[in-house]
Amino acid sequence: MPMPENDAERDALQAAAFRRLLTHLEERSDVQNIDLMNLAGFCRNCLGKWVKAAADVQGVPLSADEARDAVYGMPYAEWKERHQRPATEAQQAAFASGSAGRAGDSAG
Repeated sequence: MPMPENDAERDALQAAAFRRLLTHLEERSDVQNIDLMNLAGFCRNCLGKWVKAAADVQGVPLSADEARDAVYGMPYAEWKERHQRPATEAQQAAFASGSAGRAGDSAG
C-alpha cells in the first residue's frame, strides 16, 4: 500500500518514523558520527541542521544549538564528552575519500 495521500496522515507517519530514528540513535550512541557520514552521507549534526531548517521554514523559533540538542537528546557538549571517541586513521581516510554526495548543510 502506498503512503497516504492525505498530508496530515503522511506527516504523522513521517514524524513517527523520525522520532523512532532519534530514539534508535540515542540507543546506539556507540555509532560514531563519522561512521554515519562514511556509510550514509549524513550524521546527527546533519539531522540537527535539517530540524533547524524545518523550524525556519515553519516560522518556529529554534536555535541551531536547540535543534542539535534535540537530535542528541542532551546538550551536544555532554554527548561528545560521554560518547565521542577520536576518529581512527581508517575512519578519517574513508571520510576524506568520500566527501561527494554528503548531506552537509542542505535542508534536504
